[in-house]
Amino acid sequence: MLEVVAARLASATVVVLGVCTLVFLLIHLVPGDPVEAMLGEGARPADRAALRTALGLDRPLGAQYLDYLANLARLDLGESFQERRPVADLLAERLPATAELAVAALALALLIAIPLGVLAPARHGGPLDGGATGLALLGIAIPNFWLGPLLILVFSLWLGWTPVSGRDGLASLILPAVTLGTGLAAVLTRMVRASVLEVLGEDYIRTARAKGLGPATILWRHALRNAWLPILTLIGLQLGGLLGGAVITETVFAWPGVGSLLIDAIHARDYPVVQACVLLISLAYLLVNMLTDLVYTWVDPRIRLG
Repeated sequence: MLEVVAARLASATVVVLGVCTLVFLLIHLVPGDPVEAMLGEGARPADRAALRTALGLDRPLGAQYLDYLANLARLDLGESFQERRPVADLLAERLPATAELAVAALALALLIAIPLGVLAPARHGGPLDGGATGLALLGIAIPNFWLGPLLILVFSLWLGWTPVSGRDGLASLILPAVTLGTGLAAVLTRMVRASVLEVLGEDYIRTARAKGLGPATILWRHALRNAWLPILTLIGLQLGGLLGGAVITETVFAWPGVGSLLIDAIHARDYPVVQACVLLISLAYLLVNMLTDLVYTWVDPRIRLG
């Protein structure tokens, strides 16, 4: 296990270095000037030059990149151009909101996907199976940027049940979580259904039926347990994306998370904040995938014993 973790950490280090390099180059090469975004188009050339020097943007790109890597090695994410505050403080303020939204969306997705995905194969070809498949396809087809405003229109403006936007109590979490969790629930429902349907054709399931076990025991104790590996893989991948910040959902609902911080930083050409947000998203993916690999050994004894 230690060798597996060490190998994962080594590969993760290479991936993070590649992501940091790519993001640094892209954000410095795309059109847009942070000095112009801060001072405006009517600023004097002398003021522009002074601010560029103060931000270190007048130095060669290679020197800026080496300084960026050196600061990362010291766990220093730099200072925001716009806020003039440490980027680590900005992330610390925004990360709890993103984590709250991600956990709520994942919990909602699991509450929908697991029962539907398990019960649908038990009635394979019946109305329940067809309905679950149709709902899954509908959830995948509806984009968040359309579903979010629709939910706001119905439940906030027409019915007045929930706040329109912001993060103020449990009521403000409902619509963002539903918007973000619907697509994930649709993907998970299809995966759970396919995995359980494949397992139901195995010999040990026929043996369990021959022994007189009830349908509920066969489904939940035998079929679902042996279908977990691909489901865990998908959950790990999706959770990594959710923790990284659901940019569209956070923007639609003005949710003060990492995703909305990233959008604001891109608009303002705030290089340190953009680099830190992308780095956080990458680390979230890598960490969740590593934990998923470790959970495999707990779920499937064959991997642990092998």
